[in-house]
Amino acid sequence: MGIRGEVFSTKLVTGDRTYFFNVKENVYGDKFLNIVESRGTDGGSGRFIRQSILIYQEDLGEFIKEFQKTLDFLKQNQ
Repeated sequence: MGIRGEVFSTKLVTGDRTYFFNVKENVYGDKFLNIVESRGTDGGSGRFIRQSILIYQEDLGEFIKEFQKTLDFLKQNQ
């Protein structure tokens, strides 16, 4: 297990945002997906706003199913 329970991590850097996709493990051995959005605050102060969502392994299948419905809707309604 890595730092703060991380077992896998990848990121996507866009123009003004960075998205982190982290698979973590808690002290009980439960794995979960932690998706984090990080973006700079206005004014170039070097400060960042971070927002995070956790999806536990047992919920991941249903989460992906609903997420796919959302993606399909977006594709059909561009």
